[in-house]
Amino acid sequence: MLIAVVSFKGSPGVTTLSLALAAQWPGPVRAVLVEADPSGGDIATRFCLPSSPGLLSLAAAARGSTDPGLLWQHTQALPGGLPVVTAPPDADLTRGALLTLTSGSPAAASVVRASAGRAGVVVIADCGRVDHASAALSVVREADALVLLTGARADDLAHLARSLPTAGSWTPRPVLLLAGDGYSTADVGRELGVMPMGRVPHDPRGAAVLCGRPPRSRWRGSRPSHSALGRFAHKLAAGLAQRVVVAPHLSLINGASAGNELPRTPGLPVEGRPGDYQLSWKGAL
Repeated sequence: MLIAVVSFKGSPGVTTLSLALAAQWPGPVRAVLVEADPSGGDIATRFCLPSSPGLLSLAAAARGSTDPGLLWQHTQALPGGLPVVTAPPDADLTRGALLTLTSGSPAAASVVRASAGRAGVVVIADCGRVDHASAALSVVREADALVLLTGARADDLAHLARSLPTAGSWTPRPVLLLAGDGYSTADVGRELGVMPMGRVPHDPRGAAVLCGRPPRSRWRGSRPSHSALGRFAHKLAAGLAQRVVVAPHLSLINGASAGNELPRTPGLPVEGRPGDYQLSWKGAL
């Protein structure tokens, strides 16, 4: 299974959510995180990891290999054991590696998808901020599910409303999540006609663990952590797995499946805090 995590505007915490989602993916599925953000990677710097192996070495090796297990040879382990393919902080190097993996030889282009297609494996791809020219767009288009993370303030939502048709053209299985203060989940769902799957909790301590700054790192990829962010990520992972298997033709644009019912995930929060704005952004659409 291939899950792409993206944003359209700003930096609402895509990398942190990607880390949490991969770390808390329920077993026995084996999860791996791939940094595919064309603006450059953060994880190696956060956790003081060496520059190789990673995305650059994977791109170089993929030119002449069709081995579906190649991706795993270019991972490093985070303190909790989660395998990651890290990208360099340099945007030019990262974009070059992504272009090699997505538009180079047929063998190179199939590495991420082939790894995600193996039984018992989920690849979480942190694709950062994407648009029609993103070097990560091929990964997004090949994903089994797309997680779209957005801020919930007026400017974020006005931008999002214009971009929803674009997301619908990339994949039939996007999931919308809110981050930060702003409009409530219910307000966003009512005005956009798209009900967000939830709101990422404000959890500085849990985020610190995932940013390599904990006093003691004890999170593990095989079970949910005790943090609010970890519990949310675990429920999100369960919901994504259910949607891909049970409802493969969900549409973010009309909020409906073939039966005109949008499956909900039991236990996943959908109630947002009261909005701190009046609904003025819709008039700008």
